Amino acid sequence: MTYIHDTMTKLQQSSPAQTEFYQAVEEVLSSIAPILEHNDRYHHHAIIERMVEPERQIMFRVAWVDDRGQVQVNKGYRVEFNSALGPYKGGLRFHPSVNASIIKFLGFEQVFKNALTGLALGGAKGGANFDPKGKSDGEIMRFCQAYMNELYRHIGPTTDVPAGDIGVGSREIGYLFGQYKKLVNRFDGVLTGKKRDWGGSLMRTEATGYGCVYLAQYMLEDNKERLEGKVCLVSGAGNVALHAIEKLQELGAIPVTCSDSQGTLYHKDGIDLSCVRTLKAQPDASLADYLTTHSNARFIPRDEYPADGNAVWHFPADLAFPCATQNELSATDAKALINNGCKAVIEGANMPCTKAAIEQLLKAKVLYAPGKAANAGGVATSQLEMAQNASMQHWSFEEVDERLKVIMCNIYQSAHNAAAEFDQPGNLMLGSNIAGFRRVADAMIEQGVV
Repeated sequence: MTYIHDTMTKLQQSSPAQTEFYQAVEEVLSSIAPILEHNDRYHHHAIIERMVEPERQIMFRVAWVDDRGQVQVNKGYRVEFNSALGPYKGGLRFHPSVNASIIKFLGFEQVFKNALTGLALGGAKGGANFDPKGKSDGEIMRFCQAYMNELYRHIGPTTDVPAGDIGVGSREIGYLFGQYKKLVNRFDGVLTGKKRDWGGSLMRTEATGYGCVYLAQYMLEDNKERLEGKVCLVSGAGNVALHAIEKLQELGAIPVTCSDSQGTLYHKDGIDLSCVRTLKAQPDASLADYLTTHSNARFIPRDEYPADGNAVWHFPADLAFPCATQNELSATDAKALINNGCKAVIEGANMPCTKAAIEQLLKAKVLYAPGKAANAGGVATSQLEMAQNASMQHWSFEEVDERLKVIMCNIYQSAHNAAAEFDQPGNLMLGSNIAGFRRVADAMIEQGVV
């Protein structure tokens, strides 16, 4: 429709050369076209124009000293996208690929993901083009402290509550929190993903991977299928991927792949999770070393990947869980999944499927759960950590797990019901975007032009 086309044209002029951001915005706007066509008030209140522009964009220099005494300089970001539903919430990513486009796409996605949870959370994202790999603990600590020296001015327990993401685990959260506490002289629950002994929640580490599998389970059951016995392809070997593999195995599925920057591991008998975790804990180990103890497995180096494809998606399987990074599953990969009998794709990462891949999956009637629904378990459990901090309580692993299951079930139902309402039953991409959009947009209208 013209409204969406004009919005995208203006966005490309005001935010040039931000391709990932355009991709995320276009996917959402295309999905919500039915609700825009049936409701003039969103146009009258310029909701789309307001929603695609962050409320606040913060960019800053991060200067720190490495172990050689050399001063290093990185670029830091925090994009506070939308606070209509609650304080800004979203992770921090430390990775060389981080730039304004990546952070804005992640922040935009976070708005809808957080809205889908039904919790009182706005959307934000942040990070820096800093690579923790190969750095000493001292270097990582000094970088985190330098980063927080600027970020602390913009965050707070009822303002903006960051969490971890790629390159930011419990170690980095600890250094960031320690510096924040020193600067403000308060013990606030301003960061989530903290260690249990100083304000963290049980199951926060597992939540995104577990939640992704729970949503897959609900989606399959709604379509008269069972997760048990399903052969699963999983990409990545980080926090989300490994916990997705763990939960899949616990529920009787058979994950047969994982991957990292060097290549893809395939084990037809099922991934030996303990072995993979041991390898990933060793700085110099490779997934290829898995073959020393599992001779019937295969390792496909990255330079042997198919053209415009990722080897992890080219094996026979029932389900696919892209859990690594954005745009990792191409149209070529989608075709391979379809030809190999894949019944469903459940996104554990943020925007891991390209637009062309999604179109192929939907056309082939493959069940598809977008990341804003499927990987919302992490931010949902972050909110549970915030609630525990505010009440100075600690909940058991089982209590958090039960709350997570309820949230993921509600997310699925919200997306499912919205899709059915607009005559596209089963289209969770459309349903997720409409359900999230409507909740944020209505709140924006009710709060006036701000």
